[in-house]
Amino acid sequence: MTQAANQVRWTSADLEILATDEWKRYEIIDGELFVTRAPHFMHQDAVGKICVQLLAWSQATQLGQPLTAPGIIFSDADDVIPDVIWISNERLAQLVDEEGHLTGAPELIVEILSSGSTNERRDREVKLKLYSIKGVQEYWIVNWRLKQVEVYRRHNAQLMLIATLSADDEMISPILPGLSCQIQRFFY
Repeated sequence: MTQAANQVRWTSADLEILATDEWKRYEIIDGELFVTRAPHFMHQDAVGKICVQLLAWSQATQLGQPLTAPGIIFSDADDVIPDVIWISNERLAQLVDEEGHLTGAPELIVEILSSGSTNERRDREVKLKLYSIKGVQEYWIVNWRLKQVEVYRRHNAQLMLIATLSADDEMISPILPGLSCQIQRFFY
């Protein structure tokens, strides 16, 4: 950990010395440590269902693959674990380090909202900014309680909200050509 003006700045190396706790997730964004508890089972249900939809499409197209909770080490000060990603085969071949971590932006990142204002702020503001800066093409913020998906797409070098989809709406995406899935399929 480095200190500047009495503010602790965390790095990826610091995560190595933290006690391993399977019920907590440690992430660093711009040197700030975020610790979250194991999510609600409905959160995890949405993770699984979204991954299944992306996997079916990926197997049909052979264009890439979805992954759940991959580590992405953008830098020593930006080390995150998104809920779901989709990455093209080309990017995957370029961005995996020797330890099996991604070192750059996948095309799509999906975060499922966890309860609590700190968690919502992290996903809606802090991660949105990080993913925008790092070049993610599309970002879905999923609210399993409301059965909604906010879709952000890259426009003029930043992620912009383009739609809020409800259960009866269809998910289509220019980065996933031919994918068409009713939002309801993402939820219990």
